[in-house]
Parts: sequence; structure tokens; C-alpha cells
Amino acid sequence: MSKLHNDLANCIRFLSIDAVQKANSGHPGMPMGMADVATVLFKNFLRFNPKNPDWFNRDRFVLSAGHGSMLLYSLLYLTGYKSISINNIKKFRQLNSICAGHPEYHPKTGIETTTGPLGQGISNAVGFAIAEEILKNKLGKDLINHKTYVLAGDGCLMEGISHEAMSLAGHLKLKNLVMLFDNNSISIDGPTNLAVSDNFKKRFEGYGWDYISINGHNEKEIFKALKKVQKAKKPTVISCKTKIGYGSPNKSGKASSHGSPLGADEIKLVRKALNWKTKPFDIPNKILNEWRKIGQRGEILEKKWNKALKRKKIKFNQTLKNNFTTVLKKEKENAIKEPKSLATRKCSEMTLNALTKQKNNLIGGSADLAGSNNTKTKNHKIIKPGDFTGDYIHYGVREHAMSGVMNGIALHSHLIPYGGTFLIFSDYCKPSIRLSALMKKRVIYVMTHDSIGLGEDGPTHQPIEQLSGLRAIPNLNVFRPADRIETIECWEHALKSSKTPSVLSLTRQNLNPVRKIYPNKNLCSLGAYEVLRTNKKINLTILASGSEVNLALEVSHKLAKDKIYSKVISMPCMELFELQSKSYKNKILEETKFKISIEAGSSDCWKKYVGDNGIAFGIDEFGKSAPYKDIYKYFGLESTNIKNVTKKLLNK
Repeated sequence: MSKLHNDLANCIRFLSIDAVQKANSGHPGMPMGMADVATVLFKNFLRFNPKNPDWFNRDRFVLSAGHGSMLLYSLLYLTGYKSISINNIKKFRQLNSICAGHPEYHPKTGIETTTGPLGQGISNAVGFAIAEEILKNKLGKDLINHKTYVLAGDGCLMEGISHEAMSLAGHLKLKNLVMLFDNNSISIDGPTNLAVSDNFKKRFEGYGWDYISINGHNEKEIFKALKKVQKAKKPTVISCKTKIGYGSPNKSGKASSHGSPLGADEIKLVRKALNWKTKPFDIPNKILNEWRKIGQRGEILEKKWNKALKRKKIKFNQTLKNNFTTVLKKEKENAIKEPKSLATRKCSEMTLNALTKQKNNLIGGSADLAGSNNTKTKNHKIIKPGDFTGDYIHYGVREHAMSGVMNGIALHSHLIPYGGTFLIFSDYCKPSIRLSALMKKRVIYVMTHDSIGLGEDGPTHQPIEQLSGLRAIPNLNVFRPADRIETIECWEHALKSSKTPSVLSLTRQNLNPVRKIYPNKNLCSLGAYEVLRTNKKINLTILASGSEVNLALEVSHKLAKDKIYSKVISMPCMELFELQSKSYKNKILEETKFKISIEAGSSDCWKKYVGDNGIAFGIDEFGKSAPYKDIYKYFGLESTNIKNVTKKLLNK
């Protein structure tokens, strides 16, 4: 290896070692082991511009093995990103430092995605690669022609999401996707052979990937492999055989270098072994200048690209535009003109059918449930292996990968992904949904069959605790619309929420229209609003969401016959209701002493609204297999029972 290469790679190693030691916390082993691979990639192949971190046609570098975050922070600092200073690195893992323990996505920083939960970065990278292919077809190869590189470790490849994502990538023939596999055979517990005996070559080739095996510390082998993948016909994994903690006399190749500081004495020995004579955090100017030259190369690349952009500026700008408002306004008018009893999954399909008639940036999909989720319309064109002219992805039975891929699509640029599955399977999606919320990305999850209302499929498919679990995630809007108008309004809000992901929780069973007057504003954006009042003066507030709003209306009318007057509040989105003014919330909740709620799921999240004097009608046990009306009756979710129990409450 050349002296320059060694010097450049050692900058990464020692910044990582020193930052972890100062923080007394972190993972030095991976950055030390993958420094050679990262150096060759950034020096010779990666297209990026530190002066414009969000350059549209940059290559994407995803650190799926997010525990090795100091590798990324070192590279960003060394190549000249303003987002990472040496002082930031000195504050590694400290409060409010951009150099967090695991990479956290921030626009215009070079940190492309939030990683840490292993395998997530792999699925994000597949999403990046899909988005690039879609836009290449829209705008041409002269404008869009970049690659996605994902650095993954042994742990990433053990996680189930990696299997799902890599299988999909191989099926779609994502030739612009390259995985750098840090094949160091060490995990936290020790050697990976404690738990894994996979034949990685056969595994990847079985997915339809190319497989290249190299010595991850040999500059020439690294360069040759990366040069080869520039003309790949398939997604490619470069298996880089590395030593974790490279350069450490006593800890290299051992689990002890994985997730703990090396210690002052060992660091002295590493400095001696690698002939690194500078003090902690001190990078010799000569070597730093070489790194900065590497960063400056991207300025030239972007200037050339800007010439191509100038020729297609109008077309480029058109791909950024969406025309949702007019379409959704028309849909609301149609819903009022043609009131029908419909399942909200069908209402969602009708909304999507209208939206997909227009040119926009929606990229749809479903985890093998397109016909049940109603996510695919007659206007969609399927994205197929080697053909990315479409706008709909068949994800297969891969709910977790679908969600991670959608995060990657949303992170890549301006595309808006939505994907469907049953609400019960949101549990398979939860880690990725949580990251959508953490990264503030507009990802829309269409979750149908949202309660015991799905009926005969029984308790394995009937969500009970799922709504409460999703509502507990910060920065996630969970919508449960009650009819077609509400469904349109929930879609409208989800599409406008550029910094918040959304879950649309939709019914299998038909619901009668709740809203019969054309709305001048989006009432669902209030989170909760009044849909019925049986008298000017009332003594009961009935709260409900989704399919149970119809039930609440029945209860209210029956109580009125007994001269007990109430108002019915539809609460399609608790999160949006919590954002309203105190006076509005008081208007909804504080008009009456007594409150009840009705929802065919866990009652936990309703108790804060009904208070000590109220009752939360719900289901806090597993469901049953039977026709849905029988199940509702079995659990006491029918109007006569609720009326009778409520009367007892009021007569206390």
C-alpha cells in the first residue's frame, strides 16, 4: 500500500479512536477495520460535494453499521463538510452534538439516513437505488446517473430485514447498488461462528447479486473491485475481509475492540504500531490538505452536471411539482354528491385513483396485499426488474423491508412513497415506522383491516394493541377515518405533512357516510370535531374514531329517545388534536362532566380523554374468529349495550 493511502486511512482510524476514548463510549473497531475501504471509495469513486451536501446527483453513502458512526463523521470532517468540525468530533456522543452515538439524518450535512438498528441502512439503500432508477427514467441518464453504496457488517446481515431487502434488490436488478460488507467475523458476543455459518457467496448469488471477495486492507484489491462495480449489471456485494480494531496490538480481531474504548495504554501502542506521532484529534496539515482535495473534486463534477441541468431545467422542475389540492377538492364534491356505504379501504382506493390520474411524485406499493389494501389503481404501472418507468412496487411478503425501502425513497429526493399491509402487520414494520418519524420524512403507511371488523380471520389478524402502540410514537400521525370524506381529508393532510409520516388505519367493512355537507376546510386536520349534537344543552360527550363513529351516532340517537342528550366527536387523529389550542380542546372535552369513548381496540389511549368519570369502551383482550357483527356484539360494542351501561354511569 502507498504511504499516502496509509496516512489518509490512519486519519480516520485515529479520529475514531480519540473520539471514542474522549467520550469513554463508542465503537472504535469498525472504523479502524474499514478505514482502508472507505478511503479508496471516497478518494477514487464516490461522487459528492461537501460544499453542496444535497447535490441532487451525488452518490449516496449509507452507513448501515451505524455503531461505527465515527467512520462517517471522520470522513465528513476530513473531506470538508461544514456540518462536522473538529470540535463536533471532540463532542462525540455528547448532548446535542451532531456526532451522535449513531448517525442521525439531517439535511445538508452528508448524513444521508438515521442508522443504528442493524439492517435498516440496507433497506434504505435499496430505496435510494430504486428512487435513482425511477428518476433516471423520468429525467435521463445525463442528469441522473449516480450510485448508492451501503456499508454493512455481520450484524446487519443477520437481521431479517437484510434478507427481505436484498432479495427485493436482486429481483429488481438494482445495478446501481453496491454493498461494502465488513466481513470481520466479530460481533459483540465474540466470533460470529457462535451463531452464524452462512455461505455468504451462495446466499448473495441466490438473491441475484454479484459477489466479489477481497482483502479489505489491500489498496489495490479494493480499487479493482470498486472499479469493476462501476459497470455492474446486478447489485453487487464486495466482501471485505478486514480485521476489527486494525492496528491494535492486543485488541485487533477481537470483540474487545467492538464496542468499548481501547484505553489510553492500548492507544499508545496503536500509535506506535501505525507510526502515528500526532496528539489526539491533531491531523497533520499535509494529510488534511490531501483529504480536502478529495472533497474539492466534487465541485468540478457538480459544475459539469449543472450544464446538463440547464438544458433540462423546466423538465426537472416539473418533476418536483404535485397537484393534490384540486384533485382532492373534486373528490370531496363527488363524495357528497354520491353518498354510499363504503369500506374506508375502498374510499382510499377511490382517492388514489383520482390522484394517480395526475402526474405527481407518488410511488405506491403493497406487501403482497394490493387487492386487499386497495393501494393499486387502474392508473398504476408496475415497476419491474430492469424497468423503472412505473410508479407501483410489488414488495412481496416483506413488510419490514417495504417500510425501510420507503424511508430510502423519501430520503433520496422529492418522491412520496406509500405502502400497504394489514394493521396487524404494523408490528413487522414498527422499527422502520419509528425511523420515519425520527427522521421527519413524509412516508405514508396504508394499514387496512384495522380492527375486529375484519371478522373471520380471527385474533391472529385482528389488531388490538397496535393503534395504541403506533399512537405512542412521537411525530407520527395515526389517522382512523370514519367515512369517505374523512378518508380524503386524512390523505390530504398526510400528503401535505412534509415532516411527519402518517398511518392510515382503514376498515374492511362498509361504513355509512358521517359527513353529508361539503366541507370548506379540512376538519380532520383538527384531529377531533363535532359531528352530531342531539340538543343545545347536553350532559354527555361521546368520542369515537373510524368505524365506531357510526356506532357512536347510533348510541347518541338511542340515548336521545330516553331524553339523555349528547354530542358525538369524531377523533380521526389524536396527534393532531393534541396540537390544537387549549380553548379548542376544552370546547371538545370540557363541555360535559361525563364522557365515553368507543373504539374497537385497546382502551388505553382513550382513558386520558374520558377521565375518572368516564368509560372507554374497547377491547383489551384478543379477538375472536366469527362474522364481524357477532364479534362486536360479543365484546359489547353494540348500541343497546353501550346505551345501557352509559345510563348507569349517568345515574351514579
